[in-house]
Amino acid sequence: MSAVRYDLPEPDEFTRPYWDAAAEGRLLLRRCADCGRAHHYPREFCPLCWAGEDRVAWEPASGRATLYTWSVVHRNDLPPFGTRVPYAAAVVDLEEGPRMMTEVVDCPYEDLRVGMPLRVAFREVAEGVRVAVFRPDGPAAQGQSSSRSQESPAERR
Repeated sequence: MSAVRYDLPEPDEFTRPYWDAAAEGRLLLRRCADCGRAHHYPREFCPLCWAGEDRVAWEPASGRATLYTWSVVHRNDLPPFGTRVPYAAAVVDLEEGPRMMTEVVDCPYEDLRVGMPLRVAFREVAEGVRVAVFRPDGPAAQGQSSSRSQESPAERR
């Protein structure tokens, strides 16, 4: 008998396109035709203007984001997270606007900075199941110093 896992998604008919795209290494968002804004996590309606499901559609995300905040987790007793500690649980601002909870990987914790550029990557958590994580993008990704000034995401656009 296998242990219960707390890192596996539970796709349903509505979220199946999101998880199928993730399995292929693509990040999807939902965008509203009425207000024009994207949102994440996926919902059938627009949580920003309340437009109905016939006005909201899936679209590919750029995969670019900036780090909004993070916390280094040193203890987590839920399987399989206990085998992954420490890890950087994070919230990122996607280039398209929404915030997303995720994990930052491939970056020393002391190099994490608010506003640092990130790019989506995908971790396989089970056969054929991948989840979005983010890694540094730009100079920090090549091991260079990340001592640039802290500009807002709007200033970098």
